[in-house]
Amino acid sequence: MKTTTKGASSRRGERNRTNGAPTGKTSKARQGAGTDWDILRHRSDAQIRRGIASDPDVRPTDEEFWKDAKVVWPTRKTVVTMRLDADLLAWFRQERGYQTRINAILRAYMKARASEHGTR
Repeated sequence: MKTTTKGASSRRGERNRTNGAPTGKTSKARQGAGTDWDILRHRSDAQIRRGIASDPDVRPTDEEFWKDAKVVWPTRKTVVTMRLDADLLAWFRQERGYQTRINAILRAYMKARASEHGTR
């Protein structure tokens, strides 16, 4: 069992330090999803570049595109305990990154309310 430092977040599938219960489901890679790294490792740089160039969704960027880009560091997360309806949580947990999606939804709500009240 991996031990964590005080205040550190648990990783999915690790044991909860307080009662030894699993902290969440472990995820398995979905069949047919993502990058086939074995194939990619055996391709030359030229083959990879040709593949990128032939992809209709690729949009090349140049210096003009990036001139106004800003580095945005993620904000610190605070661990909270929150009671959610079981069906709501089950719906969010159907996909990876459910906590990030919940955070984004709450942020959008916060921004909408802030603009209504003229606050930041």
